[in-house]
Amino acid sequence: MSDAIVAIDGPAGAGKSTCARRLAHRLGYVLIDTGALYRAVALAANERGVSWDDAEALGALAGELDLRFLTPKEEGGRPPILLDGVDRSGDIRTEDISQGASKVSAHPPVREALLGVQRAMGEGGGVVLEGRDIGTVVFPNADVKVFLTASTGARAARRHAELLAVGQDVSLEAVRADIEQRDARDSGREVAPLRPADDAKVLDTTELDLDEAVERLVAIVRESGFSPH
Repeated sequence: MSDAIVAIDGPAGAGKSTCARRLAHRLGYVLIDTGALYRAVALAANERGVSWDDAEALGALAGELDLRFLTPKEEGGRPPILLDGVDRSGDIRTEDISQGASKVSAHPPVREALLGVQRAMGEGGGVVLEGRDIGTVVFPNADVKVFLTASTGARAARRHAELLAVGQDVSLEAVRADIEQRDARDSGREVAPLRPADDAKVLDTTELDLDEAVERLVAIVRESGFSPH
């Protein structure tokens, strides 16, 4: 049997990125961090004076950018992203760019420009893709679809801890408000709104630690008829 296309969707702070990285390593698959693509577009727009509200200009910009991933340096690490040949992995992880990514991803021209990029990266299988519309739009025929979620409180606490760990001084209340705003924007947009695919397995990680969540994901992949390398 050929390798699977594994789609992991879910709201901000549900643990998608970390779980997807660990799962890709367990399976021996390539990780495609689709959220990083939108973050890169937001960063490039910010640096080039393109408004995050200018849909057409953003779409044109997204179509011009050279976006590529490198193999992570450490086991289970984020795949570094090259923006026009330069590693901008750290620059795309600020709260400001997180908000920008949520805004630019709501624009149809941006989503259309990046759709082909994502499909080209994953079409051969043996990949784990994580985002908000992988199982519904990018790969509606993915072999394995999971919608990863958790309570708002749990997601805020996790995101707050991540930001503190990288030296960003922000209150838990502010992080929770940010997550609630992103939930509303991602779920309410007209194009590719955040929702579980009809055939996705819903995994609530509120009461699970990282290892438990990854084990559940591996089990879901196995139940779908695929085995790790």
